[in-house]
Amino acid sequence: MRRDFGAFQLDANILDALDKLEYSTPTDVQQEVIPLFLKDNDLIVQSKTGSGKTAAFSIPLCEKVDWLENKPQALILTPTRELAHQIKQDIINIGRYKRIKAIPIVGKQSYEKQKLALKQKNHIVVGTPGRVLDHLEKGTLPIDAIRYLVIDEADELFNMGFIDQVRAIIEKLPIDRVTSLFSATFSEEVEHICQSYMNAPLTIKLNKANQMKNRTTHCMVDVTDDKKLDLLQSILITENPDSCIIFCRTRENVNALSKQLKAWRFPTEKIHGGMRQEDRFYVMETFKTARFRYLVATDVAARGIDVANIPLIVNFDIPLEKESYLHRIGRTARAGKTGKAITFVTNLEQNNLEMIETYLGQELTKQKPPSKAQIDRCKAAFYKKISSKPQPNDRIQKKLEQGIMKLYFNGGKKKKIRALDFVGTITSINGVSSDDIGMITVEHNQSYIEILNGKGMLVLQAMKHKTIKGKQLKVHQARK
Repeated sequence: MRRDFGAFQLDANILDALDKLEYSTPTDVQQEVIPLFLKDNDLIVQSKTGSGKTAAFSIPLCEKVDWLENKPQALILTPTRELAHQIKQDIINIGRYKRIKAIPIVGKQSYEKQKLALKQKNHIVVGTPGRVLDHLEKGTLPIDAIRYLVIDEADELFNMGFIDQVRAIIEKLPIDRVTSLFSATFSEEVEHICQSYMNAPLTIKLNKANQMKNRTTHCMVDVTDDKKLDLLQSILITENPDSCIIFCRTRENVNALSKQLKAWRFPTEKIHGGMRQEDRFYVMETFKTARFRYLVATDVAARGIDVANIPLIVNFDIPLEKESYLHRIGRTARAGKTGKAITFVTNLEQNNLEMIETYLGQELTKQKPPSKAQIDRCKAAFYKKISSKPQPNDRIQKKLEQGIMKLYFNGGKKKKIRALDFVGTITSINGVSSDDIGMITVEHNQSYIEILNGKGMLVLQAMKHKTIKGKQLKVHQARK
């Protein structure tokens, strides 16, 4: 019998956030994982991308961490920088009303800024192995309070060559900890990590075929290389999706295809590993908020995009590895939605197709290229849609932030002010309780406090006439 999130006996603040995030009914993986995680069991979880596994470990982590503890209590390892930032944001959203702080520690970003951030109050650290190990070796990531380790997308971590770094990280962590490992597929390396570093783990395997068959339609179209562009154009016109990811095998193909789609005036952006990190984050964020419709990507984007409703995935180039197919199509049919995946297959790629079908345990439905009559019939609706401005997909985020005002104070650690000092002063205001205080960030020379429940203006006005540890601080609404 399927339960709702209230049955897990979670903190009321977490349930409130889940309600605003519109998490109504737990997915299969959440149903299985959350109660066992809350009991501090080591877990091995096999579940596909898009099954809701990030929330499956984020929800119990937010429940278990102690707000009063300033040092990190949980470490989450991920294969990509994009995924680390996505998980960090999910944790902040779920733990917002419990004031849970999460920080991303990833490569290609300032080590010194991360070092300073790690000196702040942080409950959960999410990072890529290389940079996490760097901080551990230099002693800038405190580990004595870490009680939880989550290894996410373990198969991809090891495919990308991170196994030695993951081992080195684990061996530096406290032995008395709870370890959870999540993976879409299980290789020998994954099994070995489980045997070597986990304590009597419980295994949760969600049937791969059932997860995909139920909500994703898998199709293939025979094509020659010289006809791929024409086929893509006709499919985008006839399918007319609100959003779509088009996967290519190489950066060069992504660049060429993106250039062609823009020449057709299709609202398109691209992402691949050769781009600057800031540009990749910007593209991810604008795609998630529906600022454009078509994302052309290499497999770097198969991890880290958590968009609830991408109705169509196109494999412009068929993946060379069966696992890559699983991760690509995991971008559709998320959060209980349905989706469609269309794979272009040339004569020389029949073996790749058979490999994928064997792996899925089903044949991809053969689809004919759209006819000229179909294309002509759909053109008007298609061009009307791509010429209209997409509606920003930020409704849920706005709902989560409704009634919250973020205040800036011009004092922090340098003036020996702590988070608890802010809490004590703010709760002395008539009509304000600790339940009205959200995320607190105390930096060296400044601090930021989120005030909940529509009481921001009340606190702002009152704090202009109050002192904190005998110090009068300037206060105003923080800039977005």
